[in-house]
Amino acid sequence: MKHKVSVTINGRQSEDEVEPRLLLVHYLRDVVGLTGTHIGCDTSQCGACTVLLDGKAVKSCTLFAVQADGHQIKTIEGMAAPDGTLHPIQQAFWDEHGLQCGYCTPGFIMAAAYLLEQNPNPTEDEIRKGLEGNLCRCTGYVNIVKAVQTAARAMAGQAATAVTGG
Repeated sequence: MKHKVSVTINGRQSEDEVEPRLLLVHYLRDVVGLTGTHIGCDTSQCGACTVLLDGKAVKSCTLFAVQADGHQIKTIEGMAAPDGTLHPIQQAFWDEHGLQCGYCTPGFIMAAAYLLEQNPNPTEDEIRKGLEGNLCRCTGYVNIVKAVQTAARAMAGQAATAVTGG
């Protein structure tokens, strides 16, 4: 028996009938068509499927779509501005070479978004701790950490500009 799921994804309402055992990651990719959320392990070990659920970073391979009913979801596709301008975290990953193959990058960016929302000025150790649920097989993490540091500075600058009106 299918269940109705009504969620807001990246600011847009989505309603679908789904099997109760359908994982949120498969709902996002296969039903909604948002393929930026990656499937890396299906066992919650790698973090490639990280999305924000009501603002909190979650691994979408550990939740059923029906568990997200009535909630707000933000995926990597919702990070950039409507005109295509990259979010400061995305831009920092590009600028600091925080990606190589890119497979893990959406999950890292979503985890970093949550981290920086909770702690706008994290230390290197806090960044490493905040991203410890995400794995990368290519970069060695140095440039990922630098990217989060760069994003934190850029986002602090944007916030200061917004407050001062400059």
